[in-house]
Amino acid sequence: MEAQKSFVSWFRDSSPYIHAHRNKTFVISFGGEAVLADDFEHHVHDFALLSSLGIRLVLVHGIRPQIDQRLVKLDVPARFHNNLRITDDVALQCVKEAAGLVRVEIEALLSMGLANSPMAGAKIKVASGNFVVAKPIGVIDGIDYCHTGEVRRIDSAAIHQQLDQNNVVLISPVGYSPSGEVFNLSAEQVATAVSIALKAEKLVLLTEQSCCNPDNGEQIQQMTTAEAGAFLQQHSDISTSISLPLKAAMQSCQSGIDRVHLIDRTIDGALLLELFSRDGVGTLVSSTAFEELRPAALNDIGGILELIKPLEQQGKLAKRSREKIEMEIADYIVIERDGLIIGCTALHPDVQNRFGAIACLAVHPDYQGSARGNRMLEYVYRKAGELKLKKLFVLSTQTMHWFIDRGFLSSSIADLPDPLKALYNPQRNSKVLCKDLA
Repeated sequence: MEAQKSFVSWFRDSSPYIHAHRNKTFVISFGGEAVLADDFEHHVHDFALLSSLGIRLVLVHGIRPQIDQRLVKLDVPARFHNNLRITDDVALQCVKEAAGLVRVEIEALLSMGLANSPMAGAKIKVASGNFVVAKPIGVIDGIDYCHTGEVRRIDSAAIHQQLDQNNVVLISPVGYSPSGEVFNLSAEQVATAVSIALKAEKLVLLTEQSCCNPDNGEQIQQMTTAEAGAFLQQHSDISTSISLPLKAAMQSCQSGIDRVHLIDRTIDGALLLELFSRDGVGTLVSSTAFEELRPAALNDIGGILELIKPLEQQGKLAKRSREKIEMEIADYIVIERDGLIIGCTALHPDVQNRFGAIACLAVHPDYQGSARGNRMLEYVYRKAGELKLKKLFVLSTQTMHWFIDRGFLSSSIADLPDPLKALYNPQRNSKVLCKDLA
């Protein structure tokens, strides 16, 4: 029964994401290492599931290890400069062979439809083509990169046409020039250019490891583009398996992609966990903060009510009607995390008498213990300072010590200003706390 309840709870929690992602365009990039891995079929199953849920899917694959394997067989050394392959004539032949083989392997896996398998009944159509127009990098620092190129243009209209027909689009890191030349491209650069050209809702980069802070080894859950830039500057020696995806994420966000996800592809089901749960398992890069503390708006009322309802039932908060919150919405602040209101409080000011009342302080149970209450209280202090308030009051039944620990003092009903006395409910028997503001 516990397993059933857990499944039902997860399914319900994922439903907002199922609705939100439907008919959206996602570009997913993964390296040739992922294709060689024993668990690559699991990723293919997840790609198929995303497609079946109505997501317009573009897959961009890498081929670096496949090229290296062919060069080793030919006893030809792989040559790189600034982490870019120098693609001479021999290497170019290996690029063509690797791209063709990997593309066929992925198409074959996406075509599976065996009964009693995750792909049963999927009937996925895959479209590949000359969607990427490229040009040569040329000579840089005296190094001739030969057939190594860079993206010149993406045929976004042709890709959209395939997506409109419910096809999964598969793109190799190979580009073509108008004169018929073939160029070896960076998979990260192709994925970035494709996501920007398509104005995709998301770019997902499946990486070879989690994006962790080298100072403490902890995974980084969210970064703004500014934070990502500072991180790369501070940790200039970080592995290219992280630095290249981070640079791709920054470029994508700066060009209009709302969110880029870096996901460790070695975690089973990581793609689903990242896209269909609120906190995910990867690193989210965005132009603006994923979690924001801000003044409340009218469309936050539903989220506020949902947040405070359990606390009202427990008697920790006085009951408030939707109408009352709507009338006082200008007094509220909220913490929003990916569309969910996870914290709120209100400062009801009496500017004439120079005091304010703090009310309705709540933090979602899943996000307690991370100083979010302190952040809201600091915001209240700043707002009270702007309004030139001299004293703050709190009426509390079960959270007195939280406020006492933050400098509030026990007081009495007699000390309340007359407007607050008139609102005091003897049946709740709330304790009175106050704090003088400097």
